Amino acid sequence: MPGSQDYAPDPRNERLLVYVDGALVPASEAKVSIFDAGFGLGDGIWEGLRLHKGAILFLDAHLDRLDAGCAAIRIDIGLTREELAGELRHLLTANAMSDGAHLRLMVTRGRKATVNQDPRNSLGRATIVCTAEFKTPKPSRGLVLHTSRIRTSASDTFDMRLNSHSRLNYILALLDVIDSGADEAVMLDPAGNIASCNATNLFWVKDGTVFSSRDDYCFNGITRGNVIALCREGLAPLDQGDHSPEHLAECDEAFVTGTMGGITPVGEIDGRALPANGPLTRRIAEAYADLKDADAAAHRLV
Repeated sequence: MPGSQDYAPDPRNERLLVYVDGALVPASEAKVSIFDAGFGLGDGIWEGLRLHKGAILFLDAHLDRLDAGCAAIRIDIGLTREELAGELRHLLTANAMSDGAHLRLMVTRGRKATVNQDPRNSLGRATIVCTAEFKTPKPSRGLVLHTSRIRTSASDTFDMRLNSHSRLNYILALLDVIDSGADEAVMLDPAGNIASCNATNLFWVKDGTVFSSRDDYCFNGITRGNVIALCREGLAPLDQGDHSPEHLAECDEAFVTGTMGGITPVGEIDGRALPANGPLTRRIAEAYADLKDADAAAHRLV
């Protein structure tokens, strides 16, 4: 089953270069050490970035989130924001990319003297890797969502607002529902309220109002933040709060948000069919497309 991050295969991806610690190397030859903290422990922070009409969309917001995540787990990136943006630009130019690409920027604590949890065993230099691939999201027929038994967690347990390399909880949530034919899992928070999907943030519509969870138990999504801002600017009434699964079950339409897919409509939740692309979902998708174009025009890199 395809999810919100599904994309059309592109033969150009067979010849791409990737960025590894300051060097551009063929993707098939890219390596990090087995002693790297990211490989052995999931000890790192990542960003998903979208190249659109010559610009990395909302780059400042993504770099803000990267900086905050690395600061929270005490990783020194070792590059200024300007230097890091320059490295991304170099990678895109080398791959002749100006549109329709998805980047995965990964920063780990780097090589360690031995593979254990103690960050003091780090050898002192972060590992920085970035892939850039041609990825065009496939038109969605409407995602199939099922509610998982696996729940999201509070920041004092495992902070899902950090883009940590460890994604096991969200993989488990998807595994919990994937055999039922779901594309993604709906995850509840510790109190049993709607929180998030396993890879994207969830919105739903009832009687003309857009609903979403509070910020505490869902991903700190850049696309989610843009949708919330558009609604607060007058696009649609918005209700962020604690909402029960029963409230979601009565929705008129729904969609998920993420950097890769943007606004992806939902066609079914827990066996209940929904309009695959309802009127308010379409209006929000159109407004988000305009926002992307405006950001690209203002921040063209390549």
